[in-house]
Amino acid sequence: MVNLLKPLLAIYLFICLVSCAANPNQSGEFDSDSANPATVTASRQPTQSTSPVSTTAPQLPATILDTTLPTTAGRKIKVAAGADGARNFQTALDQAKPGDVILLEAGATYLGNFTLPKKSGNEWIIIRSTASDAQLPAQGTRITPKYVNFLPKLITTNADPVIKTAAGAHHYRFIGIEFSVTATTPVTYDLLQLGSGAQTSMAEVAHDLIIDRCYLHGSATANLRRGIALNSAHTSVIDSHISDCHEKGADSQAICGWNGPGPFKIVNNYLEGAGENVMFGGADPKIANLVPSDIEFRRNHCFKPLAWKKNEAIYAGEPWSIKNIFELKNARRVLIEGNLFENNWVDAQSGVAILFTVRNQDGTAPWSIVEDVTFSNNILRHVAAAINILGRDNNNESQQVQRIKIYNNLIYDVGGKQWGGNGVFLQISDTRQVSVDHNTVVHRGNIITGHGRANEGFVFTNNFLPHNEYGVIGDGVGPGNPTIAKYFSKPTFKRNVLAGGRASLYPADNFFPANLDDLEKAEKNFNLPTTSQFKNAGTDGKDIGCDLNQLAKDIGMIEPKL
Repeated sequence: MVNLLKPLLAIYLFICLVSCAANPNQSGEFDSDSANPATVTASRQPTQSTSPVSTTAPQLPATILDTTLPTTAGRKIKVAAGADGARNFQTALDQAKPGDVILLEAGATYLGNFTLPKKSGNEWIIIRSTASDAQLPAQGTRITPKYVNFLPKLITTNADPVIKTAAGAHHYRFIGIEFSVTATTPVTYDLLQLGSGAQTSMAEVAHDLIIDRCYLHGSATANLRRGIALNSAHTSVIDSHISDCHEKGADSQAICGWNGPGPFKIVNNYLEGAGENVMFGGADPKIANLVPSDIEFRRNHCFKPLAWKKNEAIYAGEPWSIKNIFELKNARRVLIEGNLFENNWVDAQSGVAILFTVRNQDGTAPWSIVEDVTFSNNILRHVAAAINILGRDNNNESQQVQRIKIYNNLIYDVGGKQWGGNGVFLQISDTRQVSVDHNTVVHRGNIITGHGRANEGFVFTNNFLPHNEYGVIGDGVGPGNPTIAKYFSKPTFKRNVLAGGRASLYPADNFFPANLDDLEKAEKNFNLPTTSQFKNAGTDGKDIGCDLNQLAKDIGMIEPKL
């Protein structure tokens, strides 16, 4: 049996260094960009995008939202708190004109449920704390709970959202607000309801909404199904903290969208969700042919606290329903880049962390699809299994999953006693044009599990990972070439390091060292040492495995030092 203990210990040294740079309770490590490659105009009605012409490489989001803070020339409306605070705030929302700023008292509490009305005009209405800019984190810096004394508190006392949008409401931006619940109801469904799951036309869709440096949370014991229901258009969630989204016996998410067209910008947030931290799909859209599209998901920290995990020393005793970290069931043109995903274990499901699994959830949306997804420069760790890609819904009619790129990721601590599960890196079925390239993976199960129909145009290149017992294996066939022949149509499988595997079982032009010693000997950032045979040995002339320098740059962390 190949002894992988020494290189695994070496990788855990890197784990500790990365952890120092990405503490789940800190804010400064992930900064959102101030400049964007594309912007959107300030005035438009939402439109539904269509599927692009098929290409091998996934399409990137067609629109990147500009979240630059606008200059406002309207009134400043200060809202008194106290017994009439809730009525005062709703009155201010009703009377505000585009360009106005509504000021809520820092540290004050406003109990109630509030609606954002539809206004004419395209200037922004800003709702923010009376705290000074110096008392809040700077633009582009993630907020943390330590700022609570400077945040006005909007709290729901029932099952209804704190904030919801009227049909067609638009151009609202919240800055430095705390949103929360009381524990007096069995469940609160959404803290923020942006758009509606019941809307049936694009004219009803709320749009141009920004949640900026806000703190959204449930409590340690309350059932909160969602932090944000994201069924809107042209909506951004930036530099915010969303936590304690959990429910017993039902799915719960920090952010979930299914009936809004996008585009969406979700950048530089801390996100806790028990069922799924983030999900698109999960219920059929009421708007015909709608696919949530043009989703920018970057530099977020998706985390499940071990206080939610049974048999942990710090388990808090609440049996929340735990499933996955990030899931796409109906989505198009999604960029998932520079994120930290961690902690997912066997509970209500098998513990797979990342799912690209198309679902016509209720049988009324046969147009459902997952396509044009780029998953790059992420860290995924401490999970039962890594990635599952399901090409077609096995319950209801759907479109086929296509054009997914999994590139330059560091994935480790997959499977094992603490997390349970099968430790598989990739489970895949019936897809088109999936590319897996330049990833470094440390896992305890299969490299690839194939099942169902064959995958067309599959590319697996330049990856560095242990072979483990079965390596690449599919249902009903042996490992290696028999599985590749049955489950992959005309694949490209080359220049991978499958440590501990047998060359005779696999296509030519791959590497089979006895162990992961080159990772053990790696220089700072775990790039390969200059003496490694895998240096500059990739199909593109680059080192095999993940480029840790590029990863650290894109994930926004200080470069780890040994």
